[in-house]
Amino acid sequence: MAALRSRKVVELFYDVISPYSWVAFEVLCRYQTRWNIDLQLRPFFIGGVFKETGNKPPALLAAKYTYAQHDLRRLADFYKIPVKMPPMERLMRRENVNSNRLLTAVTLDCPEHLENLSRELWMRVMARDQDITEPASLETAATAAGIPSDTTPQLLSRIRDDDVKAALKDTTNQALAYGAFGAPTIVAHIEGTPVMIWGSDRFPLLAHLLGERWEGPLREMAKY
Repeated sequence: MAALRSRKVVELFYDVISPYSWVAFEVLCRYQTRWNIDLQLRPFFIGGVFKETGNKPPALLAAKYTYAQHDLRRLADFYKIPVKMPPMERLMRRENVNSNRLLTAVTLDCPEHLENLSRELWMRVMARDQDITEPASLETAATAAGIPSDTTPQLLSRIRDDDVKAALKDTTNQALAYGAFGAPTIVAHIEGTPVMIWGSDRFPLLAHLLGERWEGPLREMAKY
């Protein structure tokens, strides 16, 4: 009977410079085959969200940064995701927006590669402490994500295109309109009403709202 029910739309607004977004991303990717949902991946620019809301990244608060280092080690073990907090200077680079623009270009031009490229960018910055801002780094990530070599140069050139910049800004503004103040922001559409949930630790609640069952981290479905 579940297949006969219309799937509920769940939007995930994320930035690959956010380690907690990676947790939410992997969990929702695992559950998209367990729950009757239409998961929509929505890369946005967390810097724009912080600017509009006055929020601050955890890296700017020493106590939060220290706590996150320990917290992410526990989450990595629990969810079987190789996430860890990168150095503060990597988190704060203005050029991080380039990765979001690349993901936006992929969303527009070849969305079938969005999940794998998002995952590979997180692997670089959150697991290996590698760059995700320079063209060569983004090209390497695209190749590892399975994007054809003849497509990658065009995608990288799209980072500078006005329609890509506008699309990223529009997605960020949509998240703000839902009430976003950080990442990840999850929006579940329940009977025509968007319900915004912040963070990567509300999955039992999300399951309840969707009328589904939370089965834990599903480590057996990990990609790593």
